[in-house]
Amino acid sequence: MNPLIQFKQKILPLFIVSVLGCFGLSPTVQAVSPPPDGGYPGNNTAEGDSALFDLTNGRNNTALGFHALNGDTTGSDNTATGRFALGGNNDTGSRNTATGSGAASFNDFSKTDNTATGSGALTTTDTGFNTATGAFALDNNTGFNNTAHG
Repeated sequence: MNPLIQFKQKILPLFIVSVLGCFGLSPTVQAVSPPPDGGYPGNNTAEGDSALFDLTNGRNNTALGFHALNGDTTGSDNTATGRFALGGNNDTGSRNTATGSGAASFNDFSKTDNTATGSGALTTTDTGFNTATGAFALDNNTGFNNTAHG
């Protein structure tokens, strides 16, 4: 047999094993340690200290940030992004969205379909179907079907 062919047959497997070994040991190829929080039962996702902390039966919730959606136990389809966003959610509200530090943070969200965007927007409400955009918009709201900007 040709000596070059013998050389290729011996070296090629060693080369493949050494390349795979280098990539397998590379820190950029390995999984993140510690692994991030994330996929929980019921299609729930949480990242942040005490995010979705009280959840029991709620489904399809996403909480990102310190105490985001902290009080939600059975609410579904909520999205909270930011420190204390929907953090005071009163257990059962569904289809609420809060983006921003403290957005919709002290709500009695047994109500549904509220949207708060901005720091402190829709901070306190006891109704549903409201949209608040901007810092402190619709703060201390008691009505429903309201929209506020600014």
